[in-house]
Amino acid sequence: MPASPPSEQDAPPRPRLRLGIGAAVTLGLVVLSAAVGWGILRGQSTPVDAISLKGGSSTSTPADGGLYVHVLGEVEHPGLYILDADARLVDALAAAGGTREDADLQAVNLARALTDGEQIIVPARGVASDAAAGEAAESAIGADGKVDLNAATQDDLETLPRIGPALAQRILDWREKNGRFRAVDDLLAVPGIGDKLLAGMRDKVRV
Repeated sequence: MPASPPSEQDAPPRPRLRLGIGAAVTLGLVVLSAAVGWGILRGQSTPVDAISLKGGSSTSTPADGGLYVHVLGEVEHPGLYILDADARLVDALAAAGGTREDADLQAVNLARALTDGEQIIVPARGVASDAAAGEAAESAIGADGKVDLNAATQDDLETLPRIGPALAQRILDWREKNGRFRAVDDLLAVPGIGDKLLAGMRDKVRV
């Protein structure tokens, strides 16, 4: 008498079904991870690289013409950042996660162009502004008697030969608009300063 076929209850578990469920779970996790990663990338305000300062050396290097900028003060994530060569101060603050609620944005120029190796300090309202101004004024004239063009105040600039209030203000305006002086010869870009005037004060200024 031929053996009857096994019933459905006696049949062994189907490995294909288990494999299919496992693959589906794995695929779901991959899709979820990709979705989370995409959300983080979309939420990132600027494409910059932050360099960790918590031990160990970083292998991050700036792109061609990139800038190293150190952001401190009233920002969410103070630290060292790599920005594009044409970055403005607002880009540095965005890279640092934005400013805190008590940041004094009137003390900084968000549109100012940045330079490599620059340190940016965002002060708190009514706390650090006066102290920062005092430090700048104190350090504007070095031991050699030369005026630092990047830290000089109106009064400091007026100590230079043939620099009156109007011309001193133009120097400050140029610095505010264009960022730090990189060389003494940059003074030639200030309206009213020519080769002869620059020659008369070249030995009395520095950057």
